[in-house]
Amino acid sequence: MQTRILGKSGLEVSAIGLGCMGLSFGYGPATGKDEAIRLLRTAFERGVTFFDTAEAYGPFANEELLGEALAPIRDEVVIATKFGFAGGVAGDGMDSRPETIRAVAEASLKRLRTDRIDLFYQHRVDPNVPIEEVAGAMRDLVAEGKVGHFGLSEAGVATIRRAHAVQPVSVVQSEYSLWERDPESSIFPVLEELGIGFVAYSPLGRGFLTGAVDLKTTFEQGDARAANPRFSAEHRAQNIALVEAVSAIAAKRGVTSSQLAIAWVLAQKPWIVPIPGTRRTERLHENLAAGEIQLTPGELADLRALLESFVIAGDRYAPSAMAMLDQ
Repeated sequence: MQTRILGKSGLEVSAIGLGCMGLSFGYGPATGKDEAIRLLRTAFERGVTFFDTAEAYGPFANEELLGEALAPIRDEVVIATKFGFAGGVAGDGMDSRPETIRAVAEASLKRLRTDRIDLFYQHRVDPNVPIEEVAGAMRDLVAEGKVGHFGLSEAGVATIRRAHAVQPVSVVQSEYSLWERDPESSIFPVLEELGIGFVAYSPLGRGFLTGAVDLKTTFEQGDARAANPRFSAEHRAQNIALVEAVSAIAAKRGVTSSQLAIAWVLAQKPWIVPIPGTRRTERLHENLAAGEIQLTPGELADLRALLESFVIAGDRYAPSAMAMLDQ
């Protein structure tokens, strides 16, 4: 596995990380603990050193899972977690008051069985707390050695600049994939200017870009995609044409759709790290093999032309979640 450095922060991680949310939250019933631990340790054995979690994934269960799974190899991995939702529950609103940030950090340290959080993100920008206060709290935690790097998730340009002026922002995380390219125009220029790394979550479009979701697919209870507009029957019928086109390009290259989607993200900027998630070991191996794929300029041009000609139907979140995104 190759490594990448996230911006000018000096934070070096595997070129492909692992998004761990789905093991505990968001995609139906949680994966059994023993099975999940095996997958996490297999990821490390395959070269993954970057693991992404949050207090809200469960809540709390995902951090506890990573704490147990990664304890024997703690000093060999980078763990990213997040704060910002009231009580760790996304549906209960936001809370990024400095005293809350500190309390969450202390609780996360215990759950993760560690003495420092390598990368601590604000999960969503809190409109009720000035970002300067958030950055100040992070500055204190970094100074104390409890946090290594300050990150923002789904933050807009103005927020990034204001936060960075108080405490350097090492990484911004947002959704980015073949069917969600808004960061290219909205935040990539400022990230490049300030030397901030970018972590791409949902690089497989929550599974849609893999081809595993078709017009007949139904989602079990607890699967957030059931309420996601892009997965509605109406919008799915339009969006699936993109999946079919990507599949055709992948077949021509002799790779899977998942591998093509991840390789495309990797090819965009050297300071981007995708964090696909999975519950299945065979899919883990498939995803990680994408790091060995070098797309040619011609292939990248063909994909760009395809994306420019395609209109994605539906918002990427339900209205309540869209309202939490910083513009």
